[in-house]
Amino acid sequence: MAAKKSEQKDIEQLAINTVRILSADAVQKANSGHPGTPMALAPIGHVLWSSVLNYNPKNPNWANRDRFILSAGHACMFQYSFLYLTGYNLTLDDIKNFRQLHSKTAGHPEYGLLDGIEVTTGPLGQGFANGVGFAIAQKYLAARYNRPGFDLFDYKIYAICSDGDLMEGVASEAASLAGHLELGNIIYLYDDNHISIEGDTDITFNEDVAERFRAYGWHVQIVDDANDIKAVANAIQNAKEEISKPSIIKVRSHIAYGSPNKVDTAGAHGSPLGADEIKLVKKFFGFDPEQSFVVPSEVLKFYQASGAKGAVTEKKWDELYANYKAAFPELAAEYEQAVTGDLPKGWDANLPVFSATEGKMATRQASGKVLNAIADALPNLIGGSADLAPSTDTNLKAYKSFTVENRDGRNFHFGIREHAMGSALNGMALTKGIIPFGATFLMFSEYMRPPIRLAAIMKIRPIFVYTHDSIGLGEDGTTHQPIEQLVSLRSIPNTLVIRPADANETAQAWRVALEHKDGPVVLVFSRQGLPILDQEKYGKASKLEKGAYILSDSKKKPDVILIATGSEVSLIMQAQEKLKADGIDARVVSMPSWELFEKQSDSYKEKVFPKSVKKRLAVEAGSPLGWHKYVGDKGDVIAMNGFGESAPAEQLFVEFGFTVENVVKKAKALVK
Repeated sequence: MAAKKSEQKDIEQLAINTVRILSADAVQKANSGHPGTPMALAPIGHVLWSSVLNYNPKNPNWANRDRFILSAGHACMFQYSFLYLTGYNLTLDDIKNFRQLHSKTAGHPEYGLLDGIEVTTGPLGQGFANGVGFAIAQKYLAARYNRPGFDLFDYKIYAICSDGDLMEGVASEAASLAGHLELGNIIYLYDDNHISIEGDTDITFNEDVAERFRAYGWHVQIVDDANDIKAVANAIQNAKEEISKPSIIKVRSHIAYGSPNKVDTAGAHGSPLGADEIKLVKKFFGFDPEQSFVVPSEVLKFYQASGAKGAVTEKKWDELYANYKAAFPELAAEYEQAVTGDLPKGWDANLPVFSATEGKMATRQASGKVLNAIADALPNLIGGSADLAPSTDTNLKAYKSFTVENRDGRNFHFGIREHAMGSALNGMALTKGIIPFGATFLMFSEYMRPPIRLAAIMKIRPIFVYTHDSIGLGEDGTTHQPIEQLVSLRSIPNTLVIRPADANETAQAWRVALEHKDGPVVLVFSRQGLPILDQEKYGKASKLEKGAYILSDSKKKPDVILIATGSEVSLIMQAQEKLKADGIDARVVSMPSWELFEKQSDSYKEKVFPKSVKKRLAVEAGSPLGWHKYVGDKGDVIAMNGFGESAPAEQLFVEFGFTVENVVKKAKALVK
C-alpha cells in the first residue's frame, strides 16, 4: 500500500513539473509571454483537472460541466497545458505554436479558438466578473428546470485570479454583487504571488484581501503553499461544501518556482526566462536540459485518464436527463428550444403595434411595453439595470426579482455597478439557454466598454439597453448628455447599434436584436416623448431590419435627401413638409442602424441613396464623425460639435440647431 502511495505521489509530481517546463518552453520558443505564473500554479491546475473539475474533453460543451475561467489570462500556457494533456482538441504542435499567427494558442485565452475556453477574459478583472454572470445563469437554470430528484444543473464556477484582477475596480463591483446574492456556486483561487510587472506588489497593494472578501460576504480560506496539493484539495472541498457564500481561496505561490535566478522576481512575469535559465529549471526538476517540449508517456497517460472520467460523469447525466424528459416533457422541450439559440415559433405574436393617435411616446417607454408584451413567450429572456429600472423602463412587471430567495426571478438588480453588469451579462450570454439584457443611461456605456468589446470579439449576444440618448435628456447637463458615444459604439467591429425613431421602430429593434446572432446588440432609446409615425401612411417599421429605409419620398426625383436617426427623424419629417411648400422635393430616410444597412445589397443601397442625388443632409444629436460616408462631399451634417448644456430639452435643441428652421435652411443651402 505504501509503495502505491509513493508511486502515485511520484507520478503527480512528475506531472506537475511537466506542466511547468512545457509552459516555460512554449513561452521561450515564442519569445513572448508569461512563464512564471504557470510554473507557480501547476500544482493547483493538477488538483483541478485530475480530481476536482467535472469536464469531458470529448464533449466540451455538455450542459452540466463545471466552468473554469482563467481571469489571469496572461498565464494562458497554464490552461493550454492542461487542455492538451487531458485530451482536448489541442496537440503538442499547437503548444509549440503558442502566440503565432492563426494559432489556437493565442496570447490570452480566446473563446471559440479552442474547446475548453469558456470566455475571452483579456483585460484583468473581466474573468472575475464574467464568473459572477456564469454563476447567476446556473442559479437561474437550476431554479427553472431542476426538480426533486433531478438536479440537472448543479455545476460550479471555478476561476484563477491574480493580484492584478483584484486591483481592478470591476472585480470589486462583481465581488460585492456575488456576496450580496450569496452565489455559493463560485470557487475562486487567488494566486497570491506578490509580484506585478513593476515589482513587488507592496509598492501598490498592501490591503488585507482576506478581510476585504469577508466584508463582501465571501467564504475565505488561506493556503500557505501552492505546492501543498493536499491543502489545496482540502480547501476546494471545503469551498464546495459552503453553498451559501461565494468562496475565495488565497494561495501563496512563488512566481517562476524552480527557476534559480528568476523565482519571486518581476522578470518572470512578462518575459521568457531565457535559454540558459530554462536549462537550469530543467535540471532543478530532473529533466534533460538539452530537450524541449518533453511530455513523459506516463504523464500523458495519467492526465488522459483523468479527462476520460468525464465521459462517465456525462453519461450518468445523460441518463438523468432522459428520465427527466420523460417526467417533465414540457420543461425539457422548453430547455431544448432555448439552447438552440433560436426563438420559439410565434414568439413575436404579441409584438405591439403603436398607433399615431397615442400621441408622443419616449422610445424607452415603448421598449418597456415591448419587453412586457413578449416576456411570457421568452422565459429565457432575463435582465435588469444598474439601479435604473424605472428610468430605463426595463422591469418585467409580471415577474419577480432575482434574489437569494427567488432564483427564478427574471428582474436583476445589478446595483450601481455598470462595470460588473456588463461583464456579468457576458457570462450569462455564454450560458446556453439564456438571453440576457442590461440597462443604463447611454452616457454610462463608458463604464462598460471592456465587456462590450469582449462580447464583440467573442461574437456573443448580450443586449445592452441604453436610454437618455442625447441632449434630449435635458437638465442633468453635460456630464450626462452623450455626444461621442454613438459613433464610439458603432466603431466596435461585430457590434450592432440600433437607434429607433419611434415606438414602432422600437418594437422592430427588439425583434431584430432577439433574432440577431454573432455579436452584441446595443439598443439606444430616448428619454423624451417622440411622435409615433403613422404605419398606414409611411409604411411598416419592419423595414428597420434594412438599417435604413425611405420613410417618406417625394413624387419625383428628390432635390435633397434628409437622413436621421432616433428623435431627429420626426424633425426631418417636419422639415420635408416645409421644403415642399417652398418647391423643394426632399426624401426622408430613417437610418436606425449603420451596421444593418452595410449588410444590404448594392442595389438596395442605390435605391435608398442614389448616386445621382448628391445633396444630402444628415441630422443626429451626436458626434458628426462617420456621417460623411453617407452624405458625401456635396452634403452636410447637423450634429453636436461640442458638449451640451444644462437646460430643458426643448431649449437645448434650439440652442444647438436641431430645429425645423435650421434643417430647412441647411437643405436649401445644399440645393442652391
